Amino acid sequence: MKNKLSPIGLDPQKSKKLASKLNLLLANYQILYMNTRGFHWNVTGEKFFELHLKFEELYNNFNLKVDEIAERVLTLGHTPMHSYHDYLKHATIAENRSVLNGKQSVESIVSSFRELIILQREILDIANDMGDEGSNALMSDNIREQEKTVWMLNAYLG
Repeated sequence: MKNKLSPIGLDPQKSKKLASKLNLLLANYQILYMNTRGFHWNVTGEKFFELHLKFEELYNNFNLKVDEIAERVLTLGHTPMHSYHDYLKHATIAENRSVLNGKQSVESIVSSFRELIILQREILDIANDMGDEGSNALMSDNIREQEKTVWMLNAYLG
């Protein structure tokens, strides 16, 4: 059995399934990243300064997570998605093609976080099942951080 494991000691078939879910997560992060960049560039109104900075903080964080997820896919022995065509085709988070006001932008981000958290919990279950502590830790950290962010954004929305 040992010689049938991947170089990091995981079942190759389970790793393939996990990498596929991670690629879906990657696609969602890329779409959310671009949506949030658009909100950052186009926000106007009374809360401009506050939201402009918050959106920048968020998209910088998404950019880091994109890299971590892609590298995890590679670590599992698979290829991360890397084209916007594929991201748009697979993501469950919708591309936001219209500029929204600040409140609607925050609501869109909260809704997107919900999608991410649900998917990351799915990935966490798969990683737990196969004994993949690396993916497990990545998902746990993301979920904890994002649950707090959702709480804060909902507090902002009132």
